[in-house]
Amino acid sequence: MHLETSDQEYIHSGHVGCPGCGAAIAMRFVLKALGGKTIMVMPACCWSIIAGPYPQSTLKIPMLHAAFETGGAVASGVRAALDVKGDSETTVVAWAGDGGTFDIGFQALSGAVERNEDFLYVCYDNEAYMNTGVQRSSSTPYGAWTTTTPGRQWKRLRKKNIVEALVAHRIHYAATANIAYPDDLMGKAAKAKTMTGSRFLHIFATCPTGWRLPSEMSVKIARMAVQTNIFPLYEVEDGVRYTINFTPKGYLVNEYFRLQGRFKHLTDEDLAEIQEMVDEDWNLLLRKAGMAPA
Repeated sequence: MHLETSDQEYIHSGHVGCPGCGAAIAMRFVLKALGGKTIMVMPACCWSIIAGPYPQSTLKIPMLHAAFETGGAVASGVRAALDVKGDSETTVVAWAGDGGTFDIGFQALSGAVERNEDFLYVCYDNEAYMNTGVQRSSSTPYGAWTTTTPGRQWKRLRKKNIVEALVAHRIHYAATANIAYPDDLMGKAAKAKTMTGSRFLHIFATCPTGWRLPSEMSVKIARMAVQTNIFPLYEVEDGVRYTINFTPKGYLVNEYFRLQGRFKHLTDEDLAEIQEMVDEDWNLLLRKAGMAPA
């Protein structure tokens, strides 16, 4: 998916994100696609800190901080207020991490989507509660170390499929995106901007700090997540029409896992088990898209 963009930036220099922060990269690309006529609702997350303390802000658009669990509800209210004013041009975006989407914020998101509220919900997914100390979330993948799944107590449950949870609501548009594929990411954000009703964008956003990898590896690791089928790029329209946007090389998952400290405890047997899980999920996605598994 290709998109023509201008040189306009909507983030000031000097944000306080960690070096290599995938969430900061994701924000830059999304705002370049959406433009300045955007209002952002931000539940508690890393970006609540990255944006900077009031009255300063890294962002060049209006932003409203919200409680952890209220992203969908507050975005619904902002949209309703704009409608009362007759403003149909401003895009309302709820911007949350995986904790504020998969877990704490899911009830508000589910309720808003069921009502088909007119906003774009963006989840930048760094696969744990990074802002509060790398605790596991339901987005944390099978096999991962976190501070609440330490040592041999690493997470032994599979990651929640948040896109499929939203698809079950018959959401108008749901898609995955990745910071290592900016044209695809910005194209999907721009596409969602043209739509009305509830839209959802799930962005894979590396966290070098929580994943225990060098900051300069941030984009490479994100690219490998796609190339190994761990994080496929696809979109679903009206809960039924699946489109796979990128055909990966299908590298073995161990090439991705071995580079991250959060997985260093895994054995060859563990990795073989994870490979089977990834293959199973990929083949299921192919069938949903009307493509025969390889």
